[in-house]
Amino acid sequence: MISRLTVEPTTLELNLIAARQPASRAIVAIPACNEIERIGLCLAALAVQRDRTGAPLGAGTFEVLVYANNCTDGTAASVHALAPLLPFGLHVVEAMLDREKSHAGWARKYAMDAAAARLTSPGRTDGIILTTDADTIVAAVWVANTLTALSDGADAVAGYVDAHPAELMRLGAAFIQRGRWEDTYLAAMAEMIALCDPHLHDPWPNHRVASGASLAVTLEAYRAIGGLPPMPVGEDAALVKALGRAGFKVRHTLAVSVTTSARLDGRAVGGAADTMRFRHENPDAVCDADLEPAHLAWRRAFWKGYLRRWHHGEAHRPTARWAFKLRLDSAVADAIARENLLFDDLWAAVEAKSPRLRRRPALRPSELPAEIERAEAIIKRLRRRAIRDRVVAPDDTILAADHAGRSREALLVVGQSQ
Repeated sequence: MISRLTVEPTTLELNLIAARQPASRAIVAIPACNEIERIGLCLAALAVQRDRTGAPLGAGTFEVLVYANNCTDGTAASVHALAPLLPFGLHVVEAMLDREKSHAGWARKYAMDAAAARLTSPGRTDGIILTTDADTIVAAVWVANTLTALSDGADAVAGYVDAHPAELMRLGAAFIQRGRWEDTYLAAMAEMIALCDPHLHDPWPNHRVASGASLAVTLEAYRAIGGLPPMPVGEDAALVKALGRAGFKVRHTLAVSVTTSARLDGRAVGGAADTMRFRHENPDAVCDADLEPAHLAWRRAFWKGYLRRWHHGEAHRPTARWAFKLRLDSAVADAIARENLLFDDLWAAVEAKSPRLRRRPALRPSELPAEIERAEAIIKRLRRRAIRDRVVAPDDTILAADHAGRSREALLVVGQSQ
C-alpha cells in the first residue's frame, strides 16, 4: 500500500498508520532517498530470508516499511511495482521533510517511529523493529538470527557490516589494505574489552559496530528511551548508547551481518560515504577516534571493567590506590565514588578527570601494523590470566578473584610482574 505524506509525520498520521494492524510482530524500517538503483536488491535480499535450517521464513514473519523521503527519482513507485513479487507485507510512506530534517538520521527516526506506531496495539508487548539501509543487502539469515538473539534475552541487536565486495575492489589496493588493518585492530580491541570488561549478554566473539545498516530493537526498549535520538547523522550509535545507558542489553553478534554500498557519493552529508571519499583521497588519513594505541586501549578496558564490577556490587569498594594509578586527586576520586551515579556517568567523570585516560589523537593506518602486534601480545597475556578469574591490568597491576570462591572480589595486588 502507498501512503503519501507531504510533510513529516504528525501524531495523527502515525495513528493512521497504526490503525492498519500489522500481521507480523516484526517490521523492517528502511529509509530511502533517491535509491531507485539499489532498493530493488535490498528488498530482494529480504524476500529470500530463510531460517537456520535453510527453509524460507514463513509468511507473516515480518513486514517491510519503506520511508521514501524527498525522492525525485521514482523510488516509491519502483518499490510499489515490486510488491506482487515479495512474500511479505510491504508499506511505502512518501514524505517531504523540511530542509533541516532531510537527512538520513531523521528519515530513519521517522521510519522507525512509523514501524513502532504500526506495532503498537492493545495488549501487544512483543513487537520488534529492525532497520537497514536502502543500499544494503542483508544476509539470508539476517532476520532469523536477529530474532534468535532477541529471544535469547537481548533487547537490541547490532549486526556486523561489510562493504560490497565488487565496489570495494574498485577503490584500490591502498584503501583495501587500510580496511584490513582497521578490521584486524578493531577485532583485537573487541577481544581485549571482552577479556577485561565482559558482559554476559554480549559474550565474545562480538564486534564494536553500531550501524543503521543492521540494527534491531524491541518495541518495549524503543519506547522506553523515547525512540531514535533525532540527529542528522550518528543516530545509529546514539541509539545503541541510549539503550545501554537505560540498562537494556545490546548484543553485537557476528551471526547477524549485511553488505552495504562502498559508494563515495552518499546521500547524507557527513555520513559514511563522505568519510570513505576523504580516506580514499588521503590514504593515511586518521582512523576513527576510538582506535587508540594498544596500551591505552588495554588501560581503558581494564579500569572500566574493574570500576563496573565495583559499581555493580561484584567487587569491594576501591581503595585509594585506584585513584593513585589513574593520577586522580584523592578528593576528586572520593567525590566520584560517593556520588550515586549511573555507571556511564561515573565512568565519564573518571575519564574526564584522569590524565591517564585522556584520549589521544587517533591512529593513522601506517601505525596500525605495529599496534596490531602489540595488541596481540596483550591479548595472549590476558587469555592466560583469564584462568582463575584473574584479569591482568596495565602497569603490572593484577585484579584477582578471591581464592575462597567469592564472586569476583577485588584484590588489588600491586607490583607482581607476570
